Amino acid sequence: MAEPSRGRRTFAPVVLVGLAAGTLVAVAGTRPGVDVDADPGSGVTAAVGLTGPQAAYDMPLVTSLALVALAVWGVVLVSRGLVRRLVAGLGVLASLGALVAAVVAGLSLPDDLRTALDQVGAGETAVSRTGWYAAGVVGALVLLLAALASVRLVPQWPEMGSRYDAPTGGVTVGAAAVRPVAEQSNLDLWRALDEGHDPTDVPEETSGTDGGDDAGADRSGSDPSTPL
Repeated sequence: MAEPSRGRRTFAPVVLVGLAAGTLVAVAGTRPGVDVDADPGSGVTAAVGLTGPQAAYDMPLVTSLALVALAVWGVVLVSRGLVRRLVAGLGVLASLGALVAAVVAGLSLPDDLRTALDQVGAGETAVSRTGWYAAGVVGALVLLLAALASVRLVPQWPEMGSRYDAPTGGVTVGAAAVRPVAEQSNLDLWRALDEGHDPTDVPEETSGTDGGDDAGADRSGSDPSTPL
C-alpha cells in the first residue's frame, strides 16, 4: 500500500513542476539569449538585431522542444498503461533536446553577435549572455528532471477512469447488464454503473424469449384433442 500512496503524493507536484518549467523554457526561447554592453541610445543594439518584435539571437529550437514537452505532459494526464509510460519517455527526449539546444545556443550566439558587431563597426563592444538564457538552461534542466521522475513514477500514478473513454459499440460493455439483476454480482453492478449503464435495464427480447418458451411449453403440454 505504500507504493500507490507515494505515487498519489508525487503526482501533482511532479506534473506542476514539469508544466511550470516547460512554460518558462518556451518563453525564454523567444527572448534574445545574448546582449551587448552598450548605451541603449547608441543604436548598436538595433543595428545588430537585438530590438524589435522580430529580435534576432533568440532560441527557437529551445521553444519548439519545450512546447513538445508541454504537449507530452498533457497526454500523460489522460493516457494509461504502457502508452502513458512511452509518452513519458518521449518527454524525456524532448526535455533533453531542449537542454542541449539551450547549451549550444549559449556557445554559438555570442560569436554570432560579435560577427554582427564587427560588421557595424562596433567590434570592441562587450557581449554577455542574458538572464533569459540562464532561465532557459535552468528551466530545461528542471524540465528534464521532472520528465525522468515521471518515467519512474508513472506506473504508480492514478489513471483516468474508463468512463472518459470513447464508446466502442456497447456489445461487450453491456454483456453483464443483459443478465437479470439477481444473477449479477456486486462487482458486475458497480462496473455497469461506472461505465454509464443501468444494470436493471434488461432488453425486452431476453424476457420475451423466456415467456415464449413457457407459453410454448404450456401449449405443448395440453392437447385439445385429448379428452379430459
